[in-house]
Amino acid sequence: MSTFSGLNTAASGLAAARRGIEVTGQNIANQLSAGYTRQRLDTSPVGSVAQAGRFSTGVVPGQGVAVEGISRLGDAVLDARVRDALGASGFWTVRAEAARSAEAAMAEPTEAGLAHLMSQFWGSWQRLSNTPDSEAAAAVVLNGAGELASRVAAGYTAASTQWSAMREGVDRSVADINTIADQVAGLNREIRDAVNSGRSANELMDRRGVLVERLSRMAGAQATIEPDSTMTVRIDGNALVSGADARHLVVNGPNGIAEGEAVTLAWAHRPDVELTIVGGEVGGALSVLAPASEGGTLAGVAEAYNRVATELVTLVNAQHRAGLTTGGQPGGDFFALEGAGPAALSLRVVPTRGAELAIAAPGAGAYDGSNADAISQIGTGSGSPDAIWADAVTSFGVATAGDAQRASVAEVAAVTSVATQQSVAAVDGDEETIALLTYQTAYQAAARVLTAVDEALDVLINRTGLVGR
Repeated sequence: MSTFSGLNTAASGLAAARRGIEVTGQNIANQLSAGYTRQRLDTSPVGSVAQAGRFSTGVVPGQGVAVEGISRLGDAVLDARVRDALGASGFWTVRAEAARSAEAAMAEPTEAGLAHLMSQFWGSWQRLSNTPDSEAAAAVVLNGAGELASRVAAGYTAASTQWSAMREGVDRSVADINTIADQVAGLNREIRDAVNSGRSANELMDRRGVLVERLSRMAGAQATIEPDSTMTVRIDGNALVSGADARHLVVNGPNGIAEGEAVTLAWAHRPDVELTIVGGEVGGALSVLAPASEGGTLAGVAEAYNRVATELVTLVNAQHRAGLTTGGQPGGDFFALEGAGPAALSLRVVPTRGAELAIAAPGAGAYDGSNADAISQIGTGSGSPDAIWADAVTSFGVATAGDAQRASVAEVAAVTSVATQQSVAAVDGDEETIALLTYQTAYQAAARVLTAVDEALDVLINRTGLVGR
């Protein structure tokens, strides 16, 4: 073995300890960096040089330490669990927030709600039946009818406005998804090149991990690591990102709630093929934007207002036409649906004066109030607008509570998954301090070995043969 092998061993120890200090410093510097995964230096001992023959010196120590690489201390299983939890949380959170907003706009049960206005409307007819000759009571009926029509229109408009806002949000989210997919594909290319050239790609992998988690929360994306260290990201079982290539999504469907069609996602290169399984925030938004026949949250609310308006027209007009005005004229339509738009927006009050109200029953006298009383009883029927609205509000409240509960559970699961992931991947300041002291001590020890070998060589070279002179 060479006389200078001890120097090589000490030098390798110095180099490994110095690299360990650098890695530890990187961990400490990025302790607060989002998505950073702590790293550790991988080393292995260098074996001794094989010797054979007459001049072999017997057993010799190894040749020092070799730096094998720098490992990310993440866990692929925990990372996948986080992505799944974020997708579920994004889906139910969007549904719950949309339901809460719609529920707040319905304002039930308060004086601003539709149920209270309908109750007042029927009550005004009851008071008019008791005082059929009162112009003030007739004016209250007409005023209450106008407020009721306005409230129905306002409720529908609120649902429609929220629908349009969510529709625009889906467009923005899909544009963001396409941009992030391009970024992930670019990082895949850089990571593959770095790994193939023997460089560390840990920081690039961290950046990619953060972006893929965003894709999971936005669209329920799933990801797998390939043998070449690239990541394949899938939506609906099809690759959004594969290697260095990314595909884009497009949004199809109406821009208004009145059209009653579904908003869907498709691949940009095949816009006629609908994606059927989409999770995350976009999936939650699509479920909210679905038609009423498919359980769409906002379309269901809008449809309830339309049904109330339609039943008001049908039932009130039928009874109003059965009576006579104080002037003995047959009653005409009380409500009308003007135009071809949604019933809730086209509901109008036809009479403009109290004299046009059909208060009396035929043959009962000019100041009979029995027909007005019959109109006041419409709200108590099983198929009345009140019953329709009560069923809609009750069903919507139950659905909202269910969505809120699922969102709460999904968020807890997401927080727990992230916490578990961070327990493995996050930087611990105390642990890094100990590692730093360990590498510092190793560096000092290796330097001392180098000094000892140097001193031994000094004696061998400069003092051998000088004894006794």
